[in-house]
Amino acid sequence: MSTSPYIIEITQDNYQSAVIEQSQKVPVLVDFWASWCQPCQMLMPVLAKLAEQYQGKFILAKINTEEQQALAGQFGIRSIPTIKLFKNGEAVDEFAGALPESEIRRFLDKHIPRESDALVAQAEQLLLQGDSDAALKILEQAKLADADNSNIDIALAQAHAAAGNTEQALEITAQMPAEIQEKPQVRVLQGLLFFEQMLSGAPSETELQKRLENDASDSEARYLLAAHYVVNHRYEDAIQLLLELMRKDRNYGNDAARKSLLKIFDILGDDPLVPHYRSKMMSLIY
Repeated sequence: MSTSPYIIEITQDNYQSAVIEQSQKVPVLVDFWASWCQPCQMLMPVLAKLAEQYQGKFILAKINTEEQQALAGQFGIRSIPTIKLFKNGEAVDEFAGALPESEIRRFLDKHIPRESDALVAQAEQLLLQGDSDAALKILEQAKLADADNSNIDIALAQAHAAAGNTEQALEITAQMPAEIQEKPQVRVLQGLLFFEQMLSGAPSETELQKRLENDASDSEARYLLAAHYVVNHRYEDAIQLLLELMRKDRNYGNDAARKSLLKIFDILGDDPLVPHYRSKMMSLIY
C-alpha cells in the first residue's frame, strides 16, 4: 500500500468519499488494475511518479478489479488497465492501456489548471483590449516558467498575429504537436494567417477591385481580393469570389480557390454558412 498522500486504494467503503466527494475539490484519476495484468504493472510506476510530481493537483485512486469486482462491474470495465478521470463527481474522460508518460501528461493537462494559465488569461484580456505588446511580454514570461504548456503557445501565436508578426505566428503554429494544431482555435488562427501571408506585398483592396472591373477574367485579382475580404471578416463576400474563381478558372494556382475555401470553412467552424457554401463548392467539383 502506498504511503503517498496523493495515492489511495479504493474499496466499496471509501469510494464515495475518496472518489466522488474528493473529485468536487480536485480531479481524481481512477486506475482499474489487476495483479496479473502486465500492462497494469508497467503503468503503475508512471502514474505514481506523476501523482508525486503534480503534488496534489490530482489524486490517484487505485481499484483492484480482482478484489473490487462490484466497482469494476459498476463501470463496465471490460479490459485493463482502464483509467477514468473524475471531476465534480462524474467521470469526464478516460483512456485504456499503458500509454507513454508524455501522453498521460497531455491527458492530465487537459483537466488540471496550471499556474501559467492565469498568465495566459491575463494576456488574452490584453489582446481583447488591443494591447498585443503587453500580452507578448506576459506570455514570454509564462513560456520561461512553463515551457510545456500548449495554451501559452496558442496565445503567443495569437498575440504575434495581432501584432502583425505573421511569420512568427506561423512558425509557432507549425511547431505545435499535431493534436494541438487540430484544436479549433488553432485551425482558425492558421486560416487567418494563411490569408494574411497571402496579402504580403499584394495590391490594395481598391486596386484589385479596379482590376476586376477592367478585366473580369483577372483570376489573380479575384483571388487576392477574396483574401482581403477574409482579413476584413467579410467571409461571405470572400466565399462568393472564390466560388466564382472555381467556376471560371478552376486550375488557377493549382486549385487555389478550393483550398482557400476550405481554410475559410475552418475559420467559420459551426457557422451556418459552412454547410450552405460547402455544398456549392462540392457541386463545382463533381
